Amino acid sequence: MNPILILLVIGLPWLGAAIVLLAGDKHEKLQHTLAVLFALAAAVAAVWMLPFVSKDTVFSLDASTVFGQFTFMADGLGVFLTVIATVIGSLAVIFSTSYMKGEKQLGRYYAFVLFFIGAMAGLVLTSNMLLMFFFWEITALCSYALISFNNDDPKAVRGGMKALIITSVGGVGLLLGAMLLYIYNGSLDFNTFLADSSKVPANVLGILAFGFLIAAAAKSAQFPFQTWLPDAMEAPSPISALIHAATMVNAGVYLLARFYPAFADVPGWRDAVMVVGVLSALMAAIMALVSNDLKRVLAYSTVSQLGYMVYAIGTGNILGSQFHLLSHSIFKALLFLGAGAVIHSVGTRDMTLMGGVGKKLPFVKWTFLIGALALSGIPILNGFWSKEMILEGGLTGGSMVYYGVMVFVAGLTALYTLRMVWMVFYGDPRSDYHAYPTELAMKVALAPLALGALVSWLIIGRFSTMLEKSLPYHSLEALGIRGMVHEVVSWPTLIALGVITLGILCWVFREKLTGLKKALNWMRWLAEHSFGFEAINTGVVDGVNASAEGLRVTQTGLLSWNLLAVLGTIIIFFTLFAVGA
Repeated sequence: MNPILILLVIGLPWLGAAIVLLAGDKHEKLQHTLAVLFALAAAVAAVWMLPFVSKDTVFSLDASTVFGQFTFMADGLGVFLTVIATVIGSLAVIFSTSYMKGEKQLGRYYAFVLFFIGAMAGLVLTSNMLLMFFFWEITALCSYALISFNNDDPKAVRGGMKALIITSVGGVGLLLGAMLLYIYNGSLDFNTFLADSSKVPANVLGILAFGFLIAAAAKSAQFPFQTWLPDAMEAPSPISALIHAATMVNAGVYLLARFYPAFADVPGWRDAVMVVGVLSALMAAIMALVSNDLKRVLAYSTVSQLGYMVYAIGTGNILGSQFHLLSHSIFKALLFLGAGAVIHSVGTRDMTLMGGVGKKLPFVKWTFLIGALALSGIPILNGFWSKEMILEGGLTGGSMVYYGVMVFVAGLTALYTLRMVWMVFYGDPRSDYHAYPTELAMKVALAPLALGALVSWLIIGRFSTMLEKSLPYHSLEALGIRGMVHEVVSWPTLIALGVITLGILCWVFREKLTGLKKALNWMRWLAEHSFGFEAINTGVVDGVNASAEGLRVTQTGLLSWNLLAVLGTIIIFFTLFAVGA
């Protein structure tokens, strides 16, 4: 592969970020146009990489004797996540041209969006642990800036701060991993580590394995860090689609899948991964069932579906986890952008104030319905195939108890999804709202995602072959359409479809189940209070904020002295690092 493609897919969005800022907010149309052009150019470069997927390093940059080589590669795992980030990111940008029309500080918005897309591409394309940490932290910074974009809204600022602090826990684990790998491997290239992880002592390997699990759980909003993602809903809706479908939350799942060959035999690690996935999927599905905020329902759903992917990795089903990541990226981006179109039209996120929106926004209704069916796992949409692949893998790779819980969650998913669709699009209006027509740019962004939710499962053959040939340490086997159908169409799938049908019937006959609903009021109370984890996570955030306030006394307010302190610290750190090397 020509190294220029990797440079383009990372550099074009970053160049676009700078140019959009320089264009100035007085030229709104120019900013919209520039953002779309640079986002689409990055997407084209990413798609162009697909025929050149390889297990080999594409190029290296000499970073001195201290840091070695900054290496980049284009294997199947990195390239397909790059395509997701850039293609869905470009659709989010197109959607933004309508959604963000007339907003102040548009340059800041687009600059962080483009910077985000480039950073995510860099995170999954580098094979250098230090560079991965660098890009990992950039995504955290961009998510903070975009979640709190409306910085005159205290809820938005707090949501951004909460996301930054909790995901930074993951950054600490990743940095520790980079340092340990360098100490024991003499290299920051993780392919060297994956080729022979036995060089690392067993106790250190255990620290790495569980440290990376904590990093992944924090980044992908998994148990016990799941509470930051719903608060991130204060971001503009295109950002919700970008963060929760295409970029940052996928990074944790990517981390676990990437290092699975090295950690699979660490005692207790796979069980811990499965427990994290199962608890995340179950708790988030219950919370989605009791929420009346349209975007929060989708956020809880994201946590739950990421739980399926994490669970799949724990069972050793890497192909299933990544195929569901692909499916989820498509249908969840569709749902978030569809929700954004509804909110932009009717002016509220409260589903109890909606009803009958489908009559006024028919295009949005039908595309949203396709995404909802895919999320629910209804045949033959993409979510059905990938979710059933995960459940099939759970039968052989994990406990039957975990499998039973995940099948139960499939039923809950159908239930809360039908509840959401019904409350928003059907019935009579429950408030005096005025629905504005859906603009063309929104339709342009929604249409290809709806098509993808219908047909993306057809690429399983090329997808699995790409991963098999370029991931030599994962022992994957390619799976064609016929093989996937043979694997999925079985008696366990009938059980799962039966449970999904029960979930649908629970909503259809909800009036006759009031007794059961009252008996489960205690569960509703727990779900509304995030099962107690909101208090824990809030305590951590408040503690960090309090510590930061205490450290403000070290800030003199004199820029020259502050810069001297920063530079002095950097010089001392690198001197110690170089001496230790």
